[in-house]
Amino acid sequence: MTLEPCETSDFPAAGGRAAPSSGRRPGWSKVPEVTVYFWIIKILCATVGGTVADLLNEKTGLGLAGVSVLMSALLAVVLVVQFRTTAYRAGVYWPAVVLTGVGGTLISDGLTDSMGVPLDPATTVFAIALAAVFVVWHRRERTLSIHGIDTTGRESFYWLAVLLTFALGAAAGDLVSQRLSLGYWLSAVLFGLAIAALGIAHFQLGMDEVWSFWIACILTCPLGACIGDYLSRPSGDGGLELGTVVTSGLLLTVILGLVVYLVATRADVTEQRAADGTRPAGHTGSRDAA
Repeated sequence: MTLEPCETSDFPAAGGRAAPSSGRRPGWSKVPEVTVYFWIIKILCATVGGTVADLLNEKTGLGLAGVSVLMSALLAVVLVVQFRTTAYRAGVYWPAVVLTGVGGTLISDGLTDSMGVPLDPATTVFAIALAAVFVVWHRRERTLSIHGIDTTGRESFYWLAVLLTFALGAAAGDLVSQRLSLGYWLSAVLFGLAIAALGIAHFQLGMDEVWSFWIACILTCPLGACIGDYLSRPSGDGGLELGTVVTSGLLLTVILGLVVYLVATRADVTEQRAADGTRPAGHTGSRDAA
C-alpha cells in the first residue's frame, strides 16, 4: 500500500510555517506547534520515561506488574483530562506525554524482562505495531498530520502512536546499547546523528514533512532512553552513576520549567499565530506541503 502525502506540515523548517489542514479549526488543535521547545521537551520526556520507570521498579516494591498497573491508571486519568479539553493546553498535554513515556518503557520492559522476549524480536514487534497504527490511521483519516488532530478518533490514533514510539524507542535503545555493545554514550551519539541526517533529508532534499516529523519522533525515543541510561546507570555499566532519583528529579524539574514557560508565553500555541499572524517564540517555521 502506498500512503498518499499528507496535506499539512509537521516538521519545522527554516523560512516558512505550517499550513492548517482543510478540516482544522484554528484554536482547536489538541497538540502544540512544532517548535524548538517541542523537540527539547520530547527528548526529555523520552529520557525521563526510562529513568522514572526504573525508579518506580526500584523503590516502590510493587514489582513490574504493580508499577505498570499504577502508571496505567495515572495515564488513563491524564488522558481523560486531555481528551476533554477543547484545545491544546501545555499543562495537560505534556504531563500526558511524560506518563506515556513511562508507560511505553514499562510495556517494553514487560515484554523483554517479564516475558523474556529478546530485544531484537521485541523491537520488531513494536515497529510492526506502530506501522499498523499508521496504516489504519491513514486509511480512516487520510492524514497523519498532527495539525489534523481535531476529532476524538484522530486524537486516539495520535496517542496510541506516541505510546508505541516510546515502547519502540526503549527496546531499540537497549538493543543498540546492550545487545550491540555500543554503550549508552555512543548509542546516543548514533541516534543523534540519525536525527541530524533526517534533518538534512528534510531541509535539503525535500523529504515529506509529515513522515519526517514521525520518523524524528521515533528516533528521539531511543536517543532519550540512551541518555537516561547513561546518566543514571552505574559507572561499571558505562553510566555516570547519578542514579534514577537524581536523574529523574533533574529532568522533571527542567520539563516543569519549560512547561511553565510555555503556559505563560503560549509560545507553542497555534491559535496565537493564526490570530496575530506572527510566529511563536522559538518557532523555526515549516514549509507548506505540496
